[in-house]
Amino acid sequence: MTTARRKRTVALIITLANTEREIRRCFPVMAQLRPHLGEDEFVAQIQRQIKTADYSLVFLEEKSRVRCVAGFRITECLHSGRYCYVDDLITDTSSRSAGHGGLLLDWIVEHARKSGCNALTLDSGVQRFRAHRFYLTKRMDIVAYHFSMKLR
Repeated sequence: MTTARRKRTVALIITLANTEREIRRCFPVMAQLRPHLGEDEFVAQIQRQIKTADYSLVFLEEKSRVRCVAGFRITECLHSGRYCYVDDLITDTSSRSAGHGGLLLDWIVEHARKSGCNALTLDSGVQRFRAHRFYLTKRMDIVAYHFSMKLR
């Protein structure tokens, strides 16, 4: 006699954060990448960027817990035409290497395609070696140097 076993699957939900409550839920994970921001400052800035810069904040949750967060903008430039720029992408330290970041990045890529983008770009700090390996496995190329000058 054989016994069939059910495989339990955990639902992963990807949501665009539009409400203050959803934005606040993203803060603990985003603070791991942007520790200089306080929660109220983060919420206010995200709300401002949504209104003025076509910014989107998206999160992946598993078991009602935010595991991964990303912020991105759909914009245009002469070089690339319409493109998606990922400002921030972070997976909670307790959830790394579980595939959450890859699923969220895949969602953003598909969103960008549906939005008529020609490219997806992002910048990554030179010290973030694990992130670079991740982006390279997602078939991204290193195509430029990013130069910066502090004004304040």
